[in-house]
Amino acid sequence: MSDLITPDHDFMAVVQLIEAAKQRASRAVNTELIDLYWAVGEYVSQKLSTEAWGKGTVEALADYIQRRQPGLRGFSAKNIWRMRQFYETYRGTPILSTLLRELAWSAHLHILTRSQYPEERAFYLRTATEQRWSVREVARQMDNQLFARTITAPVKMAQALKDTRPEANSAFKDSYYLEFLGLPQEHAKADLHRALLQHLGRFLTELGRDFCFVGSEFPLQVGGQDFALDLLFFHRSLNCLVAIELKTTRFSPEHLGQLNFYLEALDRDHKKPHENPAIGLLLCASKDDEVVEYALSRSLSPALVAQYQTQLPDKKLLQAKLHEFYLANVGKGEAE
Repeated sequence: MSDLITPDHDFMAVVQLIEAAKQRASRAVNTELIDLYWAVGEYVSQKLSTEAWGKGTVEALADYIQRRQPGLRGFSAKNIWRMRQFYETYRGTPILSTLLRELAWSAHLHILTRSQYPEERAFYLRTATEQRWSVREVARQMDNQLFARTITAPVKMAQALKDTRPEANSAFKDSYYLEFLGLPQEHAKADLHRALLQHLGRFLTELGRDFCFVGSEFPLQVGGQDFALDLLFFHRSLNCLVAIELKTTRFSPEHLGQLNFYLEALDRDHKKPHENPAIGLLLCASKDDEVVEYALSRSLSPALVAQYQTQLPDKKLLQAKLHEFYLANVGKGEAE
């Protein structure tokens, strides 16, 4: 029997089967671990509630487990207290409880210990599950104060887009944090563009789920003239192309004219019959929200304006804004 040269894609199919099985096994292990921690937390909570146990009993339990299961990790007294907190936090929220098995325990610890409000915990739990964030990304988004930014600074979008595609509101942000690019505060557009392409995977994570990269400096030809769109993506849930124009300056109303031109070219020459009209995002170094609101108020174009940051946000400032928001909208009692 002669040797045959087998195409790489035949071998790759087997590798993909292996990777899929490993992922399923990992999810199964995580599910069992979360169920175990929930059960331990419930047991400890019930014992403590009947005053049969005290703080010292939990310490003794941790020591007992170490003696009976030498080398077993994850059952320190501190972690057992976290299991109790985990159970007591989510036992009254069956809707959220269904999501708990989707996240790793380390991700739960970030959400449990760093969230100040129940709504904040629910936000990160849902978003991390929907976006399939890693533990590292959960920590990063909490460092970036995503919840506070989402609540206190909703995305700026044209009224026409609000009316025709309200679901787009949840697909975009008012600010995108690009600290992973390692850019200095002052930088050229070419440097920003190049860095985004070099860190495309992390940029896609920051954009959010369902964004698919299509091209960079995407060529558009209109009337015999050539134009280049900075970045082009496709959004699976919105079923449309998303054009992103980069501006390393403050937002100016004239920027919308260029973006609208690109959107028209995409819809006429590149949109598939089954797709929705393209959406445009102006990603600027800074913006005046009042100027943005004026510029978008009468725009008939499906456009949004956001800003990017190359440094992490001021946590104290965002937390203060969030506290003010709760005082004004939720009530002082709940805010405290």
